[in-house]
Amino acid sequence: MKAIRHANIKEIIEHSVIETQEDLAEALRKKSIEVTQATVSRDIKELMLIKVPTGDGRYRYAFPMEKNVVFSQSRMDRMFRDSVIGLDSSENIVVIKTLPGTAQAVASTIDYAKWPEIIGTVAGDDNILVVVKPTEAAPRIIAKFQALIQ
Repeated sequence: MKAIRHANIKEIIEHSVIETQEDLAEALRKKSIEVTQATVSRDIKELMLIKVPTGDGRYRYAFPMEKNVVFSQSRMDRMFRDSVIGLDSSENIVVIKTLPGTAQAVASTIDYAKWPEIIGTVAGDDNILVVVKPTEAAPRIIAKFQALIQ
């Protein structure tokens, strides 16, 4: 079922402007594929979909042009400048606030940066939880994130 769903997502993304996870879920439902938001979120991550500008100030899901485009420092810089609106932390958890619909794309750049102090991210629509290990590394990670949004 997942392979069929992924094939349908590929077709949808290539032929439609999909701005949010809900848009993608609705497009799948129109094809009689029932999905939850959690499933769509996992599919986006597994398919390595990225958000790209549409030219009118909005963003849409797309596939990376090349496999090595998944992570680049310039993409990470751009994603943070264009999407991140706040940072906060508690112990070893950093919370990144983003514009609505951009958290998945920002979290993806963090995941693919493979910073050794970050053991994982969880992204919603406009918030990302970043788990840092060890706890003492959290201030360094926050400083790196702040540098990206300057």
